Parts: sequence; C-alpha cells; structure tokens
Amino acid sequence: MKNLEGKWAVITGCNRGIGHAILEKFAEEGANVIACIRNAAESVVEDFKNISIKYGNKISIVSMDLADEESVKSGLKEIIGLKVPIHILVNNAGVCEYPGLMKVKPDSLKHTFQVNYFSPVLITQYLLKPMMKAKGASVINMGSIAGIDGSVGNTVYGASKASLMYATKCWAKELASIHIRVNAIAPGIISTDMTKDMDPEMLTGTFGSPTLFRVGDPKEIASLAAFLASDESSYVTGQVIRADGGI
Repeated sequence: MKNLEGKWAVITGCNRGIGHAILEKFAEEGANVIACIRNAAESVVEDFKNISIKYGNKISIVSMDLADEESVKSGLKEIIGLKVPIHILVNNAGVCEYPGLMKVKPDSLKHTFQVNYFSPVLITQYLLKPMMKAKGASVINMGSIAGIDGSVGNTVYGASKASLMYATKCWAKELASIHIRVNAIAPGIISTDMTKDMDPEMLTGTFGSPTLFRVGDPKEIASLAAFLASDESSYVTGQVIRADGGI
C-alpha cells in the first residue's frame, strides 16, 4: 500500500524545484494534491495533468501569491470551499535574497518575510479546521540551514527561515492536543533554480562544503517530506531536520 493513499495535501510553490519534487513524490505515494502556485501557466497545468494521469491521483490548482495577503486569503477560501479534509500541509514556497547588512532595503526585508514567514503563518491558521477533520494531520515547513548557521549576507533570507523553524517548534506544542504534528526540513545546497545561477564558490563559502562532496537533489528532500507526511513518522514532531549532505 502507498504511504499517502487517499490523503489530501496542500503544497505551496510546487511548480518547480523542491516543491515540484514533493508534489510528484506525494502523487506517487497516493496523495491527492492541492497545488498552490502564483501563476498557472499552460505548461504547468499540462505538467500537473500528466502527473495526475501517471499516478491516478487528483491535482487541484489554486492560484495564490504569497507576497499579497489578499491573494492568499482568496486562495485559502477556495481551498476550504473544496470541503476536503487536509491531511498534509507543506509550507514550501519561498524567496531568496542575500544582501549584506549595509545593503538591506526595508522593502526587500518586508517582501521576504511576507512570503517566507507571514504567509505560512496565515495559511496554517486558516487550514487548522480542515486539518482537525483529518484526525492526525502533518504540517511540514521548509526551512533552510541558512536559518541555523549564521553567514555573511543572511540577514534577510536566513532570518525569515529561522523564524519559520522556530515557529515549527511552537506549533508542535500548541497543536499536539488536536493531533497535528509539525516538523521542518532544513535543506542545504540543493540543485534548483534558486541555486543554479549562484557562483559555486559563493555557495560553499557561504554555507560550507558538504561532507558528501555534492549538492543535493530535490527528490532527496521530497523523500524526507513524504516520510514526515506519512504515519511512519507518527512519533516525530517539533523537529527541524537538516538535509545538507553533512555541511
């Protein structure tokens, strides 16, 4: 039996990178997915359709711009209108900026925190009722080692991820009584659009060299997310799990 058979998962930012890998892994494991993306381009719709056909699951697309609070609220109302129990919530969508302290601009700071922290808080709040109906839901927040290990230029991105990972521990304690587990994944250097254009020396200089001598694959993060979403991790909550190749 597939580990996520018949479950409903809400995943933000799943049109590419780690989010897309999680969507496909969850579909492979039998989950139906509510895919929250900013722009439902024709190519993305076709891609999701092909995944749905391949694994025999349902994929519902909800347009949602995490930088816009009203857009998030509108998308959440659409999700609640589907009237399905939410077994899994993956707060994955994020933006990444690395200005040094002297170059941080207020607008950049506000935008990053709106996408990486404020919106995940809002989304989680709104979906608590349908998660309670699932009788044993799992929330997975996508953190980063940037929010654990201080480094040059991480005043904005790292701080926003640190906030989300700290919230993970708080939510785990607050939501335990209603049978909702909350965990976070802190990826290291993963091969995505976010890192492909960054100078390799900057990456290793900022984060350090992985003990495994390679960057990670989004599928490796997706496998960890699938474990945290499944009943196989039923005794795991309040954890921030590093997946960084041993940095």
